[in-house]
Amino acid sequence: MRTAIIIDDSKTSRSILRNILEANNYEVLAEATNGEEGFDKYQELQPDFVTLDITMPVMDGIETLTKIKEFDPDAVVIMVTAAGQKQKMLEAIKLGAAEFVTKPFETGQIISILESIE
Repeated sequence: MRTAIIIDDSKTSRSILRNILEANNYEVLAEATNGEEGFDKYQELQPDFVTLDITMPVMDGIETLTKIKEFDPDAVVIMVTAAGQKQKMLEAIKLGAAEFVTKPFETGQIISILESIE
């Protein structure tokens, strides 16, 4: 079973992603509410992939992505974005993000992305 960490300051987003992942046989090892906490959990648990929100308090998704990739260049990070964040998405792709999903989440889109990175 593939493992994941969900990093998002929105409790609702974390819950929706967890439900989608678990319903499709992925194991969610942990959730984090900001990038700093998420990076710490990544170092500790080293999951198969991470879903990472861009806009968060303490440490945003771009900074968190940078730290995760410095720690583990092979990390698989799927960025989560709201509409209208095209510039940040381009930056994330340049920094090594594997893919990105947009809110609101669609189960089919998420599963398709996960299948494409396996």
